Amino acid sequence: MADATVNGPHANAAVSPRGAKPTRRLSGRNIMIYGTLAVVCLYYLLPLWVMVMTSLKGMPEVRLGNIFAPPLEMTFQPWVKAWAEACTGLNCDGLSRGFWNSVRITVPSVIVSIFVASVNGYALINWRFKGSEVFFTILIFGSFIPYQVMLYPMVVMLRELGLYGSLTGLVLVHTIFGMPILTLLFRNYFASMPEELFKAARVDGAGFWRIYFHIMLPMSLPIFVVALILQVTGIWNDFLFGVVFISKAENYPMTVQLNNIVNSVQGVKEYNVNMAATMLTGLVPLIIYFISGKLFVRGIAAGAVKG
Repeated sequence: MADATVNGPHANAAVSPRGAKPTRRLSGRNIMIYGTLAVVCLYYLLPLWVMVMTSLKGMPEVRLGNIFAPPLEMTFQPWVKAWAEACTGLNCDGLSRGFWNSVRITVPSVIVSIFVASVNGYALINWRFKGSEVFFTILIFGSFIPYQVMLYPMVVMLRELGLYGSLTGLVLVHTIFGMPILTLLFRNYFASMPEELFKAARVDGAGFWRIYFHIMLPMSLPIFVVALILQVTGIWNDFLFGVVFISKAENYPMTVQLNNIVNSVQGVKEYNVNMAATMLTGLVPLIIYFISGKLFVRGIAAGAVKG
């Protein structure tokens, strides 16, 4: 039989047996796109590779200067020292104390700010009250005020309340500063939900809290994941508030202790310990993001561009 000639849009597809999907050749455009993505990924992964490899080397091997080479003799001693032995000022108990301080700061700040912001967004879109638009405008305005402008007034306020220098005061600061942007996200997400659900619940006699807990919350998992990632990342990685609003070294969060380790001017500069401490500090936000990355994308797509 004569060979079949393929014309039209599928001319570049390879001939395959009946029932099999045709294989397509990579076009120049696809090669450029994938090549660009590969270069960008390499650009961002290379520093991570250097950090991990350096943290697994002893100092004699680090001094050889080959930062890209894997360790000849792998050791986890820098990680152990960064966690339990490195000096973060007067204390030499590593990042362990700062880790638990960060947990005590992050958990209540995230829970309170997300709950209050979700109720705000729900009320602003479904239970409009007199002055609700003014209230929402003030919240939006608060999202764009630089943190540095508010530092001194917040210090004075916390001092008058007797909370300056305490973990409770820092929790209050993170809760307040997280409220505007989270309220905006929740309001936009709830605005994208079918209004008929809310009206049907009202007709059935459901009140404010029953609609919130039984209808809104079960349908709002993606935006809650977005809020969780934004708050955990922002609060856990915060350095400015931690160093300004905490006065005692034993209450410093993990980021402040990391700064004290890396910028220490006493003794030998242990780059492997510094790299291990940096990796330990960033593990919590990375783990949360990788676990819930798909829901984060769904929530941003649904809540950030509607409303």
